[in-house]
Amino acid sequence: MNNQEIVQKLWNLCNVLRDDGITYQQYVTELTYLLFLKMMKEQETEGVIPEGNRWDDLLDKEGLELKTFYQRLLLELGSGENERLRLIYSDASTSIAEPKNLEKIIKSIDALDWYNAKEEGLGNLYEGLLEKNASEKKSGAGQYFTPRVLIDVMVQLIDPKIGERCADPAAGTFGFMIAADQYLKNQTDDYFDIEPQEAEFQKKEAFVGMELVKDTHRLALMNALLHNIEGRLEQGDTLSGNGKWMKNFDVILTNPPFGTKKGGERVSRDDLTFETSNKQLNFLQLIYNALKDDGNARAAVVLPDNVLFESGIGTQIRRDLMNKCNLHTILRLPTGIFYAQGVKTNVLFFTRGTTDQDNTKDVWVYDLRTNMSSFGKRNQLTMAHFENFMKAYVAEDRSKVEDERWNKFTREEITKKDDSLDIGLIADESLSSYENLPDPIESAEEAIVKLQQAMDLLGEVVEELRAVEEDGVVRK
Repeated sequence: MNNQEIVQKLWNLCNVLRDDGITYQQYVTELTYLLFLKMMKEQETEGVIPEGNRWDDLLDKEGLELKTFYQRLLLELGSGENERLRLIYSDASTSIAEPKNLEKIIKSIDALDWYNAKEEGLGNLYEGLLEKNASEKKSGAGQYFTPRVLIDVMVQLIDPKIGERCADPAAGTFGFMIAADQYLKNQTDDYFDIEPQEAEFQKKEAFVGMELVKDTHRLALMNALLHNIEGRLEQGDTLSGNGKWMKNFDVILTNPPFGTKKGGERVSRDDLTFETSNKQLNFLQLIYNALKDDGNARAAVVLPDNVLFESGIGTQIRRDLMNKCNLHTILRLPTGIFYAQGVKTNVLFFTRGTTDQDNTKDVWVYDLRTNMSSFGKRNQLTMAHFENFMKAYVAEDRSKVEDERWNKFTREEITKKDDSLDIGLIADESLSSYENLPDPIESAEEAIVKLQQAMDLLGEVVEELRAVEEDGVVRK
């Protein structure tokens, strides 16, 4: 049994909890609590877990005794001495109401093919579970999960090096840093080809991040631990004063959250030059200011279209970016690859200069949006879709690349457009505003869900009317 099959079996266990009213996100969090204990046993690293609170202790109990024991276990692990353990189980509580359901899940997990899971890598198994969660529309998790193929493309092109400090200020489940770590492990035989002190740096200092959402941070910690990464991974708002430690990095790879600050308030950091409630614009200026000004520090950032053309403060931030950094490449991504339907996104690639003026001379833009097939759950993005872009990106002479999707814009041309970067989309008369057609199957699924919601609401109204007919009082 391979990891993909194990992930599917773990995911199917969610059906056991359907009557408990547990959401997909709660289920993945619950699985994290249990899988951590099981994986520590499989890796023979249970020493970090206090005796009496280990996997076999759970396995020995049944019924109400099991549930009571499990509740106490979560509480004790969340207040223990081991820092990572404490963070993973911080404020942990179970959402499983029925003891028999808890018992079934524990025994089902124990019965899986853990020998083959270890062969393929427990970290890969856990990442597969996170990816499965993100691909399920009802989970809502796709809003923080970047498609792995896009992550791999960004990592390969940014090309992190041994000894460089890499960061993700909007860490999600830590996918970018784990991919960067794996990229370097592949080049160095799992760090066996480098000096011991270098390997220690890679494990404990090379990859750091910060994540706002507590439950997502919990998943990120588990992910990092299973991939043997111990770099600083904090829970909190990077756009607040708590995020000011994130600076002087060699590499930044990230996909910041979309939207505005809640209530439209400004960020509480005092080291950002331009004030705005737009999260992406704040993250953008945070990122380019957090790079070392040595001429080598670089970033790849996923951002929505509005960052490219928003006027006022947006114009000033783009101008500041192009002054301080060489914004050499923009990849216009197709629609349908993220959870939010129809969101148009791009990847900005830039390198911080040694001065703060005139670093961008030319911007190359690759249009991977126009005339692309509609992407979604049934038609997923693959590495093959990026092949021509990657060839153009690494070309020794970009001007010799023959590809209609690949175009150069000088800094002077951009200035004439009031520093708008909404450029490079090739003309296509068959589509309005370069929109991709929606996936008809997914649209049908959404319509069915909305219809069901409307029918449920109608049913509630009918019940209330019946109650009024009976005694004139609306029963809620």
